[in-house]
Amino acid sequence: MKREELAPAYYSLYLLIIIVIIGVLGFMFIEGYPFLDAFFMTIITVTTVGFGEVHPLSSVGKIFTSFLIISSFGTFAYAASTLARYTVNGVFRNYFKYSKVKKEIDNLVNHVIVVGYGRNGSQAIKELTNRNIPLVIIESRESKIKEIQQKNHLLYIEDDPSRDEVLIRAGIKRASALISVLPTDEENLFVVLTSHEIKPDLTIISRAINYHTIKKLKIAGASHVIMPDKISGQQMARMIAQPSIIEFMDFLLVDTKNGAIMDEIDCGQMLKGQSAQLGEFPDFDRKKLNIIGLRHIDGSYIVNPGSEEILSPDDKLFVLGLPSDINNFKEKISNS
Repeated sequence: MKREELAPAYYSLYLLIIIVIIGVLGFMFIEGYPFLDAFFMTIITVTTVGFGEVHPLSSVGKIFTSFLIISSFGTFAYAASTLARYTVNGVFRNYFKYSKVKKEIDNLVNHVIVVGYGRNGSQAIKELTNRNIPLVIIESRESKIKEIQQKNHLLYIEDDPSRDEVLIRAGIKRASALISVLPTDEENLFVVLTSHEIKPDLTIISRAINYHTIKKLKIAGASHVIMPDKISGQQMARMIAQPSIIEFMDFLLVDTKNGAIMDEIDCGQMLKGQSAQLGEFPDFDRKKLNIIGLRHIDGSYIVNPGSEEILSPDDKLFVLGLPSDINNFKEKISNS
């Protein structure tokens, strides 16, 4: 809901207010009415309810009243019909709902901005929601906005995502990442370029359709570029070659509420600025959390690291476990 859509209602209300002010001043100066009588006389004249005069009118007062009726009749009818139409169509309801959403967006920190609510965008949003990661959607297509509005928990902005002010309204300066999944590479390229210019250190993930666009997106500022069609083709081939592994991976990625998930843990929270061996952390219960990988700051990976492995604050651990166990461990190291 954009403020411009309420312009007819604003204009009609402004005209009514002006007419009421003119009527009140006219009756006060021409007829000498006190303010309350002048206001009441103006209201019954503008609304044409048919009540009698508050006080007998002079000739000049009758002429003024006649012009007031003529000038206000059409304005009052237009204002009444506009307000009724907006009320019946839910325009006011959507506007107040959008105002509430805007306040919630303004309070977000370290959230994810998802640009585009298509097939890939909706899947990304579902995954982020399952992991309780706050997000904001930017979408300009009316049909997609209606889909978003059916899900009351989603925060969204209906506008052009390529504009700087729209990204700023979505809180890009406070966001931790942005996912651009618009229908064309050109649209994604423009969003990536604009986002990187506003916040150079932002993690930006973009969709790509053509191979030759990948390099351009990375030059523009994309941290990662995903080709859904390529991934889908690889997935189909692996389902033939390694069906059980693919089914297990689907279980981990899809059933995030009931099954185990893979997650990453920032070693900086565990180490508090000091390097140490992995086995020196008694709070890390390997019966509940399986360490399946380690990423060092230099980009190297270690699969299934041992207890003697040295961790630095900039490393990341990859674990497999139930969401509750992972969250409990993260809370424990953050509070320690």
